[in-house]
Amino acid sequence: MNAQTAPAAAGSRLAGAARPAAARARPSLRARVLRQVMLPLALTWLAGTLVVIVISNYFVRQAFDRALVDDAYAIAANIQPMGRSDAQLQLTAHEMTTLLFDQHETVYFAVRRPDGSLLSGDASLPTPFLADGTVWHLADVRFAGKPLRAVVLRHPAGNGGDFIVVVAQTTGSRTALLRRLGLYATLPQMLLLAMLAWWLWRGIARELAPLGALQQDLGRRDASDLSPVAVRGDTREVAQLGDALNDLFVRLDGSVRAQREFAGNVAHELRTPLAGIRALAHYGLGHTDPAVAREQLQRIADSEARASHLVDQLLALALAAESDAVLQREPVVLDQLAHEAVLRHLTRADARGVDLGARGLDEAQEAGGFTVPGSVALVEGILDNLIDNALRYGGKTVTIELAKEDTAAGPVPVLSVADDGPGIAEAQQQALMHRWAQGTDGRKLGEGSGLGLSIVARYAKLLGAELRLSAAAPTGGLRVSVLFVSR
Repeated sequence: MNAQTAPAAAGSRLAGAARPAAARARPSLRARVLRQVMLPLALTWLAGTLVVIVISNYFVRQAFDRALVDDAYAIAANIQPMGRSDAQLQLTAHEMTTLLFDQHETVYFAVRRPDGSLLSGDASLPTPFLADGTVWHLADVRFAGKPLRAVVLRHPAGNGGDFIVVVAQTTGSRTALLRRLGLYATLPQMLLLAMLAWWLWRGIARELAPLGALQQDLGRRDASDLSPVAVRGDTREVAQLGDALNDLFVRLDGSVRAQREFAGNVAHELRTPLAGIRALAHYGLGHTDPAVAREQLQRIADSEARASHLVDQLLALALAAESDAVLQREPVVLDQLAHEAVLRHLTRADARGVDLGARGLDEAQEAGGFTVPGSVALVEGILDNLIDNALRYGGKTVTIELAKEDTAAGPVPVLSVADDGPGIAEAQQQALMHRWAQGTDGRKLGEGSGLGLSIVARYAKLLGAELRLSAAAPTGGLRVSVLFVSR
C-alpha cells in the first residue's frame, strides 16, 4: 500500500467502524414498535385504573357513610323527650356499645339538647356545621389526634327544638379497603400488561426475523454480488421489500454490466486507433520534411476523427443500455426530425459526393404529420446512425423515406434509410445488428467498428419499434426500416 492509498484505506476503516457504532446507538425497530404499542396501552391502563380507584372510593365512602347515618338514626330513635327542654336516651351503656360496635374502628358519639348541652356521649367530640333546613350532614373532622368521618343529624324535640346527634368513626377500615381495591385492580392488569409486552416482544421479533436475515445476508455479500436475495417472511411488506431489493439489484446489475461493457469496448476499440496515432506522430517527428509532417498530421487528424466517432457510438450504446429505466415517452413528429436530419448531414454528404435526399416528407406534412410516442433523442440517434452508415458504406445516393404501412394493428409509420451501395447478403443482415459485425462477403464495407446498426437495433427496441433490413429496390442496395408499431 503506497502513501497515497494508506490514508484513504485508514479513513475507510474508521468510517466502517463508525457506522456500526452509530447504528448501535439508535433504538432497534423492535423496541420502537413495542414502545409505540405499549405506551398507549399503559396510558390507557393508567387512566382506567384511576377511574376504577375514583369509582371505588366513591362507593366505599357511600357504604361507610350510609352505616354512619344509620347509627345516627338509631340513636335518635331512642331519644325520649321529657318536658320542654330535657330528654332521656333510652339505651343502656351495654346497648349503646352493642349498637356502635366495630371490631376494627373506634366509634364516638354525642347527643346534645336543643340548648347545646350534652345529653350523652363525648362532650369534646366536634360537631360539624349543619345548615338550617338540613336533616343530616357528613364531614371529615379530627378528634384525639385522629382523622374521623362524622355525621351530624338533626332530631326534632317535642317543644319545637332539635336534638343534635353526632356519630364519628375512625377511617382505618375504609382506607385499608380502598388500598386493597386499588391493589387488586392494578396488580392483575400490570401482570397482564407484562405478559402482553412479552408476547409482543416475541411476536415482533419473529416478524422482524426476515429483516435481520436480510441484513446479515447483505452484510456478508461482496460488493460485486448483485444476485437476488432470498427473503423469508409471511407479511406483504417484507415480501415487497425483498421484491424491491431484487428489482434494484437487477437494475444495478444491468448498469454495472453496461459500464463494464463500455469500458471493455473502449479499451478494445481505442487500442488500435491510438496506437496508429502514436505511430504516425513518431513517424512525423522523425522527419524534417514539412510535406511529410503535413501528410502525417492529416493522417493523424483522420485517425482522431475515426476514434472520436467510435467514442460517440460507444457512449450512445451505453446510453441506450441505461435508457430502459429512464426513458420518458413524448410525442415525436417523424417528418420534422427526418427533415432536420437531412439538413444536418447534407454538408457531409456533399463533401463525399453523395446525393442525400428525402421522400414522403411533404405528404406526411400535408396529412398533419406522423406523430408517434417516443423519444426525440432516440429517433435522432436512429436517423444519425443510419445516415452515417449509408454515407460510409453505401453508394452515391442515400434517401430518407417516410410512409405508412398497413399491419394487423392498422396503418403504422415507417421510417427508412435506403442507399444504392453493394448491399448485404440476406444471411448476414441479422449479424449486422450485433456489435462489432461488418460485411464479410469479401468486400470491406468501411473502416467502422460495426456499432451503428447495433445502436439502431437497441434504440428501436427501447421505442417498441420493429427493425427491418432488406434490399433497396431497384438499386439493390440496403434499406433499413423502422416500423413504429407501438402506438
